[in-house]
Amino acid sequence: MEIFTGTWHWAISGFLIGMVMLLLIYFGKGFGMSSNLRSLCAMTGVGKKVSFFQWDWKSQQWNLVVVLGAMVGGYLAVHFLSAPDNVAINPNTILKLQKLGIDAPNGKLLPHTLFDISALQQPKIIAFLLIGGFLIGFGSRYAGGCTSGHAITGLSTFQGQSLKAVIGFFIGGLLMTHFILPLLF
Repeated sequence: MEIFTGTWHWAISGFLIGMVMLLLIYFGKGFGMSSNLRSLCAMTGVGKKVSFFQWDWKSQQWNLVVVLGAMVGGYLAVHFLSAPDNVAINPNTILKLQKLGIDAPNGKLLPHTLFDISALQQPKIIAFLLIGGFLIGFGSRYAGGCTSGHAITGLSTFQGQSLKAVIGFFIGGLLMTHFILPLLF
């Protein structure tokens, strides 16, 4: 079981992602999670009123299975294959988060300050989550895909727009981390 509960070397994970990408390219498929939101909306029949959702969502059913697999796999990993010591965060990061009033995850994936059920009683946290969710949804639509679609599929197929998007994601993350987040907390 240690092979599943421990962390893997980056080369093994990278090799496996590369193999999946080669299989997707071979079968003429592209990987990305945000495109599934369009599929889910098209399934509801909203395409009768919004032309953006008028498309053959059945051609993307395989990608919906990827989402289901990610959800089931994530649940299994967190509840049955997690070890509290395999989330290692740089001590400097922990100190900076503590200065902002954000607790260290202590072996968990997310800090309780933002993601615990008690945090949802604070209007400030609810506003952060709603505005952040909107910005992520709008941004992934505006960029023509999400980070996984651009960074994994787009870069591996040499798409210039994906390189621009990934550079933008990286710059946005740096700006958020170093300038905007300290202002919010």
